[in-house]
Amino acid sequence: MDRITAAEVFVRIAERGSMTAAAEALDMSRAMVTRYLAQMEQWAGARLLHRTTRRLSLTEAGEETLARCRRMLEAAAEMAMASSAGADEPRGLLRVACAQSLAQDVLASAVADYLRRYRQAAIDLHIDARPVNLVEERIDLAIRITNELDPNLIARPLGRCDSVICASPAYLAAHGTPRSVQDLVTHNCLTYSYFGKSLWQFDHGAERIAVPVSGRLSANESQVLLAAAIEGAGIAMQPAYSAHGPIAQGRLVALLPGFVPQGLGVYGVYASRRQMPASLRVLLDFLVTRFADPAHWPPLELSPPAPPRGRARARNPTA
Repeated sequence: MDRITAAEVFVRIAERGSMTAAAEALDMSRAMVTRYLAQMEQWAGARLLHRTTRRLSLTEAGEETLARCRRMLEAAAEMAMASSAGADEPRGLLRVACAQSLAQDVLASAVADYLRRYRQAAIDLHIDARPVNLVEERIDLAIRITNELDPNLIARPLGRCDSVICASPAYLAAHGTPRSVQDLVTHNCLTYSYFGKSLWQFDHGAERIAVPVSGRLSANESQVLLAAAIEGAGIAMQPAYSAHGPIAQGRLVALLPGFVPQGLGVYGVYASRRQMPASLRVLLDFLVTRFADPAHWPPLELSPPAPPRGRARARNPTA
């Protein structure tokens, strides 16, 4: 880790009397402040702070380390920072975390274009449905689709993810087509472990409607549920960017026009704005522009083929 940044973090902790206050002053997550302090204590080979429920105080080793850190920061401030051509050109490796569906349907092509444009940059993609710990897993950027952001992290809005309710023509022919969101209660709904597993929410004009759903198949990866929906296993709530192709091909049918599933934000999440590498800043700017282009981010307004004629009254698929 950067010793200059670690020294600055330690000085701010000592001056402010708490890690939370230091994090706010440095515009850094508390988790990152904690990590820098742990590293500083490892370098010093001693505990630097007395921790109580009310405040932090310096140990004897902490007092000595604080003086050294201040001298180090003074020396660093006196050093002339020579500018060089191409200093803002992104270069080096970024570790980026993302869920499989977003990575496969949207991010892979974006990353390919980014790497074609910036020849000195490299990206290591980590695909995982669960939210990763940026600090522990050394992730530079996590792309997350959520409405519940971690307050300890920095999040930059990249776009909005709309969803669509859909099912295969075969499922609808066998079980009927739901005409209102309340009809979903009697259908086999394919649910996602990390979002809306038992409750799907919709906007209908100015009204917010919550519908309890259930089914015999759930999964922690939305691509699995998409494949199952195409095979006729049930009704799924899918991101529009994933369902757009199968709907256009007639393998899925978009359902319940006028009932809009709850939208989610798409965010680039990272640990700190301080000393942000040019590669991360440029990648974030690139993704904001990319996701604003409908050609790379399919909109909610899909044009599905007409649904097959099924029984007007849906039957319980578990019956």
